[in-house]
Amino acid sequence: MEEPEPVEFPITDELDLHTFRPSDLGELIPAYLEAARAKGFRRVRIIHGKGTGTLRTTVHTLLQRLPQHVAGYQMGDQTSGGWGATLVDLK
Repeated sequence: MEEPEPVEFPITDELDLHTFRPSDLGELIPAYLEAARAKGFRRVRIIHGKGTGTLRTTVHTLLQRLPQHVAGYQMGDQTSGGWGATLVDLK
């Protein structure tokens, strides 16, 4: 069985994780943050959804492990997705 071809997507200031497998996040999020920094974004929004909180916890754990990219992060407010999204300040 052949591996599917990687799908390229445009880098914006928003990453919606609903279309990705949780097992991909360890590679996806660092690559996305690096690409977003290269595009000049200073803040990005990662949409993980509300659900049970497992995906949010995974995202926050990954962000804590990326001090070279992340200056800080916080939950979204009422205009940016509430607790279904995380705002990330990039270095």
